[in-house]
Amino acid sequence: MKTLEQRCTDAGLKMTGQRRVILKTLESSEDHPSVESVFERAKAVDPTISIATVYRTLSLLEEMDLIIKREFNETFARYDTNTEHHHHMIDLETGEVIEFKNEELEKLKIQIAKDLGYDLIDHRLDLYGRKIKS
Repeated sequence: MKTLEQRCTDAGLKMTGQRRVILKTLESSEDHPSVESVFERAKAVDPTISIATVYRTLSLLEEMDLIIKREFNETFARYDTNTEHHHHMIDLETGEVIEFKNEELEKLKIQIAKDLGYDLIDHRLDLYGRKIKS
């Protein structure tokens, strides 16, 4: 799998030092960071990075379909690298976002579309729940 930086370079995007820091910040994130989180993490590496640079870079990466802007019923957006297909379970109490894959679900989605007379082209699935207390 190519890195975000390699994918940007392949797409002809000029790579500045600040962009590289932002890309590495996104790739190393285990969560789905907000603009502010990306800014704070990138600024810790390069104090010259401005929030405007982060906004512009994220917007550009989204336009290039290299990242996906996610809105999980919150007052802010989060960002996810567009590398492999997965779904999300969002904990309504903690806000934690858990990525998951499920082959049975993949087959079911295709079958549902087919039953309705469609070829499934794209979709997003976000599940919301509360942890079962044991």
